Amino acid sequence: MQRVEGKNQSYYKSLMRRMVTLVLFVSILPLIIVSGIARQYFQVSYRDKVESHLKTLLKTNRQTVDNFLLDRLRAIRVIGKSYTFEQLMDETFLKERLSILQSEYGSTLVDLGVIDERGIQVAYAGSYPLHGADYAQAQWYKKAVEREHYLSNVFYGLRQAPHFVITATDREEPKWLLRAAVDYEALASLIKSIQLNSGGHAFIVNGAGELQSRLPKGVAPPPLHLYAEFLQSQRGQNGGVEILSDTATGTLNAMTGLKEGEWALGYFQQESEAFAALYSARLFVLLTVLAGVAVIGLVGVLVSRSIVRFIESVDHDKHRMNDQLIEARKLAALGEMAAGIAHEINNPVGIMIQEAGWMQDLMEDMQNPDVTDAPSTTEEFTRSLTRIQTQGKRCRDITHQLLSFARKSDQAIRRTQLNQLIEEVVTLSGQRAKYSNTKIETHLDPDLPPVNISPTEVQQIILNLINNGIDALDGRGGTITISTKAQDGLALVDVADNGPGIPPEMLSSIFEPFFTTKAVGKGTGLGLSICYGIIKKMGGDIVAESEIGKGVTFHITLPLAPGETDSDHPVNVPSVS
Repeated sequence: MQRVEGKNQSYYKSLMRRMVTLVLFVSILPLIIVSGIARQYFQVSYRDKVESHLKTLLKTNRQTVDNFLLDRLRAIRVIGKSYTFEQLMDETFLKERLSILQSEYGSTLVDLGVIDERGIQVAYAGSYPLHGADYAQAQWYKKAVEREHYLSNVFYGLRQAPHFVITATDREEPKWLLRAAVDYEALASLIKSIQLNSGGHAFIVNGAGELQSRLPKGVAPPPLHLYAEFLQSQRGQNGGVEILSDTATGTLNAMTGLKEGEWALGYFQQESEAFAALYSARLFVLLTVLAGVAVIGLVGVLVSRSIVRFIESVDHDKHRMNDQLIEARKLAALGEMAAGIAHEINNPVGIMIQEAGWMQDLMEDMQNPDVTDAPSTTEEFTRSLTRIQTQGKRCRDITHQLLSFARKSDQAIRRTQLNQLIEEVVTLSGQRAKYSNTKIETHLDPDLPPVNISPTEVQQIILNLINNGIDALDGRGGTITISTKAQDGLALVDVADNGPGIPPEMLSSIFEPFFTTKAVGKGTGLGLSICYGIIKKMGGDIVAESEIGKGVTFHITLPLAPGETDSDHPVNVPSVS
């Protein structure tokens, strides 16, 4: 019983684990899927919102910066086209033009200068000592002389201060340039005003990947090669806005073209700052899901434990009722055997009474003085006592077998000699079979190894199958054959009768509770069901095959005791179709 209980506890623990796993899977999986979809949707939506806002910001400020540069470029071009080289060579006249420009654009235009075809600044209006400055070798000058108008990169030059120049020229001979220097700080202030949220920085970069505006102190520059590659792909067009994420630096980079694609207006920010609200929301969702999982897990464990305990209680009641059914079947079997057992005991008791009477007659003769055959009387006493002793042992063996069968079933699994157990059952059933005109034959393998079974329960199974066979023969006479053999770690017991058989449509239902082929009032339909449950519990199996008019054969397989083997021919157990 302890072994069975241990097995049951292992089963309930396994059932508990499976139920908890199932509850958690069914409950948590939809939660994870829904939260994952919601998280992805929210992340995409929020990223799209940030990028859309950033694109709008850059497009707006691109127009502002372009207007800032184009307004000053147009002003210089107007002056270059409106006046001749000789007029502009007059420094007083040039200073008047600078004053007019500064009144319109403020101090962003620092000075004006006229450069002849040699690259020499021949006229100058401004606060720097640049009259006569030679720009022939300057990079911006070499590019400017090839164009009608030109806007340079930011550089230090002779002023030793950051600035950029705007030039305009008259294409007629002699070649000359009108040059104006634009204060970098004005452009820097304009760039600084561009901001998406705290932590982001706007800047200008040229096609060589060189910054044209300063970044705040301590701020590492973004991956400038991305902006240079963007400008190369624009091919001289301002184009649209492109958003790129750089995993190496963890930055979000936005860029758009300026100055006809020669410059790029860029904006960069750490993604952890740009999507701080998104990350906070994701963390909140994660914590919420984890809390939900914890609550679901706790509830799942508690509910599963309650259900398993209920199942365990039901199983306990079921086993208790099953034990009661087994005992009831044993009592019913005892009732069926009662007449045969009474006759079996009555015969030796009659002989014992007869011998006792004979001994009493001999004792009376001994008291008669005329009787002198003492040795003969002694021999008769010895013979009678021997017969009484023999018949008494016979009664004792019958009662011992009956008591062994009638006592409460011991369900403990132990090493058992199956042939000996079958012979005991056949002895108990012998008288009932004789009165029913039935012959019981046994073909037991003498080399059958011990089996690992509950003896009293298997004893009841064999007895139940014998009684079913006797009932099937119904007094018409016939034979019940019991055989044993072993193969591949299993013992096979066949119990067959040559009765009318069971119809095929009923054969598949004979092990179901309350199903019986007997007449009403002659069977409960529980015998084979109980046998089936007992055999399955012990790790065995039972199947039946039948042919109408030829009888029924029950094939039982039982596990051999651990360590036992057999090398007989393979056992072929038919399956129920």
